[in-house]
Amino acid sequence: MEFNVSSAELLKAMMDVSKAIPSKTTLPILDNFLFVIKEGQLQITASDKEITLRTALPVDCVEEGSIVVPSSQILDLVKSLPDQPVCIKTLSETSFDCVWSNGNSSLPYYPSEDYPEVSDTIENAEQISLAAANLVEGIGATIYATADDEIRPTMNGIFFDLGTESGTLVASDSHKLICFTDGKLSAPQASSFILPKKPASILKAIIGKDVEEVCLSKDESSAIFRFGSTVLICRLIVGRYPKYRDVIPQNNSNILQVERARLLNTVKRIAVCSNRASNHIKFDLREGQLEITAQDLSFAIAAYEKLECNYSGQQMSIGFKSSFLIEILSNMTCENVVMKFADARRAALIVPSEEEAESEKICGIIMPIMVA
Repeated sequence: MEFNVSSAELLKAMMDVSKAIPSKTTLPILDNFLFVIKEGQLQITASDKEITLRTALPVDCVEEGSIVVPSSQILDLVKSLPDQPVCIKTLSETSFDCVWSNGNSSLPYYPSEDYPEVSDTIENAEQISLAAANLVEGIGATIYATADDEIRPTMNGIFFDLGTESGTLVASDSHKLICFTDGKLSAPQASSFILPKKPASILKAIIGKDVEEVCLSKDESSAIFRFGSTVLICRLIVGRYPKYRDVIPQNNSNILQVERARLLNTVKRIAVCSNRASNHIKFDLREGQLEITAQDLSFAIAAYEKLECNYSGQQMSIGFKSSFLIEILSNMTCENVVMKFADARRAALIVPSEEEAESEKICGIIMPIMVA
């Protein structure tokens, strides 16, 4: 096998697929990349058996072939090179050369037959086309709310609830729930699945701004995402996702409207003096005013701040875990948010103001906590 390629292009392709290389594995061959040269293209594959990433880039092919190369060594080598042409060629049955303008390195390789085969096709699969930018935005808006729950694995991913007019991405850890709805995430027919956190995070990281469309093929247990010259193959979480629409409050009549950034910064300041274990803060709401307080009796520290706001409803005191509230507010982009409360024991709804409801597609639910 022998080919010539730009070191910068090779590095980018390897960095993208390296996200599928496992940090720990009982199968040492998975610590490597599979290189396949065919028809003027280099195909690079990495896998942890749950997720497989494959990308292709054009190269100057001298001799076709396939080898398994050590990922950490080839990455470290190419990272240290300035952008220039490099030649990779096998020398023997166990080693290959990487040659650059004024030097070369000899590294070991393994037979490609030792690398696990992963099919990039699914029989009788559903075919769905998704707008790439909207998919990335939806994953970014929801992934932080997924759970790490061994008892309920269905909560450990993003639920895709795709309709014919729009699609909703949902994530929840039982303390907070986030819904992101977008008209460009629709499907030819209603479809739903749960995408695990890791492949969702990888998609968010490697779908470039130049990608316009992501083609999804799926069945009940697996999915294949294709975009540009890259393919991501992963298993889906099998199970029934909770009926999230049933827990979204519909009649919370106590309404707070406030500037999002101002509320976020205030919560961050007050949370400094909250209990380090619980992160509890308290909202005291009255007409036209919000007072946020926190205290940690163990260290004899406390903080409070008053905010002028637009609040209409009953006078109320309600507690929240500050870290959850900070996450939700940080992942919204609207200028003004509306928080709707029923009482101190029931979930609060967080949505953009009515003026921004069309451009801001996210809504959040946060469970309250009991505070003194």
